[in-house]
Amino acid sequence: MHWLDWTILLGTLGFIVGYGVWRTRRTSTSDGFLKGGSDNRWWAVGLSVMATQASAITFLSTPGQGYLDGMGFVQFYFGLPLAMLVIGFVFIPLYYKWKVYTAYEFIGKRFDGRTRLLTAGLFLVQRSLAAGITIYAPSIILSKVLHWPLSWTCVFIGALVILYTTTGGARAVGVTHKQQMAVMFLGIFTAFGLTVHYLGEHASFGESLALAGALGKMNIVDTSWDPSTKYTLWSGLLGGFFLQLSYFGTDQSQVQRYLGGQNVAQARQGLWMNAVLKIPMQFFILLTGVLVFVFYLFNASPVHWNAANVEAMATSPVSPELAELRTMHAENQALLEERSLAWVEARRSGDAAVEEQAKAALDESLTTDRMLREETTALLRNEFPDREPNDKDYIFVSYVMDHLPIGIVGLLLAMIFSAGMSSTSAELSALATTSTVDVVRMPRSDAQQVKAARLATVVFGLLALAFAAIFSLFENLIQAVNILGSLFYGTILGIFLVAFFVRWVQGTAVFVAALIAQAIIFFIHFSDIELAFLWYNLLAPAIVVVLAMVLQAVLPARNTPTT
Repeated sequence: MHWLDWTILLGTLGFIVGYGVWRTRRTSTSDGFLKGGSDNRWWAVGLSVMATQASAITFLSTPGQGYLDGMGFVQFYFGLPLAMLVIGFVFIPLYYKWKVYTAYEFIGKRFDGRTRLLTAGLFLVQRSLAAGITIYAPSIILSKVLHWPLSWTCVFIGALVILYTTTGGARAVGVTHKQQMAVMFLGIFTAFGLTVHYLGEHASFGESLALAGALGKMNIVDTSWDPSTKYTLWSGLLGGFFLQLSYFGTDQSQVQRYLGGQNVAQARQGLWMNAVLKIPMQFFILLTGVLVFVFYLFNASPVHWNAANVEAMATSPVSPELAELRTMHAENQALLEERSLAWVEARRSGDAAVEEQAKAALDESLTTDRMLREETTALLRNEFPDREPNDKDYIFVSYVMDHLPIGIVGLLLAMIFSAGMSSTSAELSALATTSTVDVVRMPRSDAQQVKAARLATVVFGLLALAFAAIFSLFENLIQAVNILGSLFYGTILGIFLVAFFVRWVQGTAVFVAALIAQAIIFFIHFSDIELAFLWYNLLAPAIVVVLAMVLQAVLPARNTPTT
């Protein structure tokens, strides 16, 4: 990597970490460390909410998702605007009314300490694992660039985040989110613009979109009712709604962001800012991935996206087979370019018959491309069973490293690391707050509470690093995070729905119902039942709510707190 790229990358990371430490070095109150000071305006709340959700995985996996599967993943977010409205009118007013530090503190006041501990425990397990993934994801990139061991790279990223989060807590998270979001927006806009510029040599922007559409990459809405299909209109509207409702309404890493707002109105407006911008942002990132797919129709691509795996095979006994596969891939790549150009020419001439013939030829070449990639992966799996054969999350970073100009590479890497740091810092701060407020509860002075939260931040940072060290690539990192969330969020949401809307149900009933619902979700996921994971977010809260009402009907009544 060029020295200018190193300067931009390290300068950006150094500025963000240094600024966060400097600005928040005097944070000494629990309100500042655990809630961020409760003085943020709506736009600061909105940026912080977006930065928390936009992890490095967003910029690693989402373009790869667009490259491989097209625009359909955007349906995952269709339920988000409605979820923001419900949270704004139901959740936020109650959190502010009860003056809580965490969402689970509200559950304790509504039900009992046992249900509060269960809800907080589910969050701690899920979010600790997710924090490991958010550290692991950007570490993939740096290990690729520096040729460092992945475990040491995870330590480097984790240490930076732990440093400024331990210094200023939630206040440091909010302060650094503004700079991190600026880097993210600048980076993705630059990548998009350069990709469109590069494609202009072969096809206009409109022609590129048309070519992607002809090859099935622009199918945004799937109205199928098949429950095994991951992303459909219905799973996005229903399952996605409940997942977003749980994530933004009950996950402390997000609740902490808007509890730092000046008042209810500022917190609401910050969430609604996210409702307006999130779907266009994800659409834009996916579209960048689709354009990268079109770019590689006209330009040579590797037969396997993880260069480290290719290098290992090239010096092993399977090198002759690899060489043959690479030769066949290069020949097929030449056909892809030729047939893509033929399609563009047919499109320009308005000859529908020739255009259809070119499209059929392109489909044939793409089928061959998939076959050769699968054979390469099988070769890697047989020769190196300990290496991760999945290379899907390397697509975008390979494009950045191989084709973008000097200086822009550093910017794009800074974008990805900024995203990773933004989400991880929010997670560590939320984990520390939840553990000290909801789990290890004891009388503390204000200074002791801050000291305990700082210690918890370090502990959870080290725990996240431990998880990151043992993670291997899933089918797709962004899917891994969403699957992990779906396993737990539905049960947590069910507890909150009972708390908000079924006021006659008491703690014992909802506690037992939540345990049963969580067990059912685990059974479905780890068995042979075919059900797309987004539906867990509808099924689990339904079980909790219905079963809690049934159990309460047969349990003796007690006085119940009102909300």
